[in-house]
Amino acid sequence: MSIDVLTAAEQAIARFAQTKACYTCSFQAEDVVLLHLLLRRNPSIPVLFLETGYHFAATYAYRDRLASEWNLNLVNLKTDLSVAAQETQFGRLYESDPARCCQMRKVEPLMKGLEPYDVWFTGLRREQSPTRANLQVEERHRLPSGREIAKISPLAAWTWQDVWSYLSANEIPHLPLYDTGYTSIGCEPCTARPAEGESLRSGRWGGKKLECGIHTFTGKDA
Repeated sequence: MSIDVLTAAEQAIARFAQTKACYTCSFQAEDVVLLHLLLRRNPSIPVLFLETGYHFAATYAYRDRLASEWNLNLVNLKTDLSVAAQETQFGRLYESDPARCCQMRKVEPLMKGLEPYDVWFTGLRREQSPTRANLQVEERHRLPSGREIAKISPLAAWTWQDVWSYLSANEIPHLPLYDTGYTSIGCEPCTARPAEGESLRSGRWGGKKLECGIHTFTGKDA
């Protein structure tokens, strides 16, 4: 992997890791790379996981394994409405209205979960999809409450190859679903393998959208 991208990531982390920071982690490959880097600077950083109730069993098992082996300060964010209650009231929203499902089970819990923090680390990368092509390492965002938060994406310039080179060099286990062809992994009903030649996130939501909304609900300040 490129020494330049690793150095840039470490510098971004060094500037903010000791502040009142948190990290949203889905336990995908890039997220685990950044998690590994962050823990070197701040072993007790809150690791926010969006517990939708719809994740793959393999994702839960992998999350729990790393939480135990790495002694993570894991914070599972979830809505008050259980999966069963939501499906009783609204049916399978992930089929009929996936945007609303994401809003209820991801966006709203995250809005509340970010409130105590001044810095929000993410594992976003520009290469992941066209919607992230202009991502900056450091951005200022306003939460719906009006609070401003620094959104830091240290891996913005990393390639897919950089990510896997880091995992390999540091002997970090990866989510087994990658071995079966997945390249972007979210909730099980809304995740498929990408078509050949398509972006890494093209298998999400049946190709109907590329973002769940957690990275678009905030107001980006210039």
